[in-house]
Amino acid sequence: MALTPIRRVVTGNDDHGRSMVIWDGPSPGVHDAQLPGVHGANIEGRGHTDFWVWRETPPPLDGTDDAGMWDDEFPCPVGGGHQRVVHWLAKTPQSPPNAPYKAPEQHGRTWDRGGGNHYNRSYMHKTKSLDYGIMISGERTLELDDTKLTLRPGDVVIDVGAWHLWDSSAQGCLMAFDMFDCEFADEFGTAVGGDEPMRPPANLKLPAGVKPQRRVVAIDREAGKSSLVGDSSSPDVRFDRARPGFAIHRMWVVADYPAKLVYETLGLAHVLKPPPKGSVLNVFTFPPDAVWRPSVGEREVRAYFEAMGAPDVCTYSAQAPHPYMQKSRTLDICIVLEGEIVLVLDKEEVALAQGQFVINRGVNHAWSNRSTKPAVVSIACHDGK
Repeated sequence: MALTPIRRVVTGNDDHGRSMVIWDGPSPGVHDAQLPGVHGANIEGRGHTDFWVWRETPPPLDGTDDAGMWDDEFPCPVGGGHQRVVHWLAKTPQSPPNAPYKAPEQHGRTWDRGGGNHYNRSYMHKTKSLDYGIMISGERTLELDDTKLTLRPGDVVIDVGAWHLWDSSAQGCLMAFDMFDCEFADEFGTAVGGDEPMRPPANLKLPAGVKPQRRVVAIDREAGKSSLVGDSSSPDVRFDRARPGFAIHRMWVVADYPAKLVYETLGLAHVLKPPPKGSVLNVFTFPPDAVWRPSVGEREVRAYFEAMGAPDVCTYSAQAPHPYMQKSRTLDICIVLEGEIVLVLDKEEVALAQGQFVINRGVNHAWSNRSTKPAVVSIACHDGK
């Protein structure tokens, strides 16, 4: 059983700065998993698919190499990061027995305490990275030292350098990971600062068609022991009055490089644009264009970008293919989590469906929902150069 092919669209600019598709097809960075210590013992259906790799921060936005094919490492290249999808299996009669738990062992920039089998259950482990984990399909259990949580498609996990174990025994799963270098303030990678975790307002009422977006945050409050910081819907949701049913569910902000292991970051003002050398993760709900397009013009579009603190990314033009065209010096890793949506570029359009990925490299673009139902897209936006 081969790994599930996953479509990846990579964009760039032509010689005149016009946005276009560079690659479109199943992501080629496919890697089968092997049983530890057994040469050539591939596990059918287990492995990972790389979508993009960067070896420096900020990541470059130009170049002709397909960085999804670059040599990668775990948890990520030193000084950079990667986007990948892991393919894990359900428990079957072929599942190896779980290894016994043990004292922590270090392997480069990872540590493990055993407890898994590399088939349907990972080892309890910790990495020198900050991870945006997004469930694509199936079901997965996140085990921390103080709790267990069941994750389903669309759920987002912010792993702030915590000890954790993944268990896909029930169904198997596909899960996306945007992993990048972080800073340990001590040898154990424990939390720093005292930022109070944000909670959703009790009186928050979401517009019709907008679902709550789950956010799980984990960190090591004390050396060698992971803790759940929060498990709730996004505590900060932004809207566009000109587009009923549009929402930005804020997930996380990285203020600088390397990422700090802190309890909360949504107190930072960055929504659409990341800080220098930083990143932002948001989950967008896009209503059907037909709901709002007849009544939206330049004033409404510019008011939206101003309200999001990013007036400079707006490229509105009456001649543009979509009112909400925008361009920023960022590497955007986009995943369609629900529904159908069209990526609008200067030179072409790309129709996308659930489970498909886009790597936008500093291009002029917009998102257009031509369907009759909301579309949900996660976008991890990294400062680029």
